[in-house]
Amino acid sequence: MMQSLGQQALVSMISHLIFIIITWRVLQGINLDPLIKKGRVFEGTLLLIFITVAIGTTVSRFFLDFLQWSQQLIFLF
Repeated sequence: MMQSLGQQALVSMISHLIFIIITWRVLQGINLDPLIKKGRVFEGTLLLIFITVAIGTTVSRFFLDFLQWSQQLIFLF
Protein backbone atom coordinates (compact mmCIF):
# COMPACT_ATOMS: atom_id res chain seq x y z
CA MET A 1 0.00 0.00 0.00
CA MET A 2 2.69 2.50 1.01
CA GLN A 3 4.86 1.54 -1.96
CA SER A 4 1.93 2.24 -4.28
CA LEU A 5 1.50 5.71 -2.78
CA GLY A 6 5.21 6.36 -3.23
CA GLN A 7 5.09 5.28 -6.86
CA GLN A 8 2.06 7.48 -7.49
CA ALA A 9 3.83 10.45 -5.90
CA LEU A 10 6.91 9.88 -8.06
CA VAL A 11 4.84 9.63 -11.24
CA SER A 12 2.99 12.83 -10.31
CA MET A 13 6.20 14.74 -9.63
CA ILE A 14 7.79 13.60 -12.88
CA SER A 15 4.63 14.39 -14.84
CA HIS A 16 4.43 17.90 -13.38
CA LEU A 17 8.08 18.58 -14.18
CA ILE A 18 7.77 17.29 -17.74
CA PHE A 19 4.69 19.37 -18.49
CA ILE A 20 6.24 22.47 -16.89
CA ILE A 21 9.32 22.04 -19.10
CA ILE A 22 7.14 21.56 -22.20
CA THR A 23 5.10 24.65 -21.31
CA TRP A 24 8.28 26.70 -20.76
CA ARG A 25 9.59 25.68 -24.19
CA VAL A 26 6.27 26.59 -25.82
CA LEU A 27 6.06 29.97 -24.09
CA GLN A 28 9.62 30.78 -25.15
CA GLY A 29 8.37 30.77 -28.73
CA ILE A 30 5.90 33.57 -28.00
CA ASN A 31 7.13 37.17 -28.23
CA LEU A 32 5.96 38.76 -24.99
CA ASP A 33 8.39 41.71 -25.14
CA PRO A 34 5.77 44.25 -26.27
CA LEU A 35 3.72 43.44 -23.15
CA ILE A 36 6.57 44.15 -20.73
CA LYS A 37 7.45 47.72 -19.73
CA LYS A 38 11.02 48.90 -20.19
CA GLY A 39 13.10 48.29 -17.10
CA ARG A 40 10.73 45.56 -15.84
CA VAL A 41 12.50 42.53 -17.28
CA PHE A 42 12.72 40.73 -13.93
CA GLU A 43 9.01 41.12 -13.29
CA GLY A 44 8.23 39.93 -16.82
CA THR A 45 10.40 36.85 -16.40
CA LEU A 46 8.83 36.11 -13.02
CA LEU A 47 5.35 36.41 -14.54
CA LEU A 48 6.38 34.04 -17.32
CA ILE A 49 7.59 31.52 -14.73
CA PHE A 50 4.31 31.76 -12.80
CA ILE A 51 2.27 31.31 -15.99
CA THR A 52 4.45 28.34 -16.96
CA VAL A 53 3.94 26.62 -13.59
CA ALA A 54 0.19 27.30 -13.62
CA ILE A 55 -0.35 25.95 -17.14
CA GLY A 56 2.09 23.04 -16.75
CA THR A 57 0.60 21.78 -13.50
CA THR A 58 -2.96 22.15 -14.82
CA VAL A 59 -2.18 20.10 -17.92
CA SER A 60 -0.30 17.54 -15.82
CA ARG A 61 -3.23 17.24 -13.40
CA PHE A 62 -5.59 16.65 -16.33
CA PHE A 63 -3.23 13.98 -17.71
CA LEU A 64 -2.93 12.25 -14.32
CA ASP A 65 -6.69 12.39 -13.70
CA PHE A 66 -7.38 10.95 -17.13
CA LEU A 67 -4.88 8.15 -16.49
CA GLN A 68 -6.52 7.36 -13.14
CA TRP A 69 -10.02 7.39 -14.66
CA SER A 70 -8.95 5.04 -17.42
CA GLN A 71 -7.61 2.62 -14.81
CA GLN A 72 -10.90 2.79 -12.90
CA LEU A 73 -13.00 1.90 -15.94
CA ILE A 74 -12.55 -1.81 -15.17
CA PHE A 75 -14.86 -1.35 -12.16
CA LEU A 76 -17.67 -0.29 -14.48
CA PHE A 77 -18.26 -3.81 -15.80
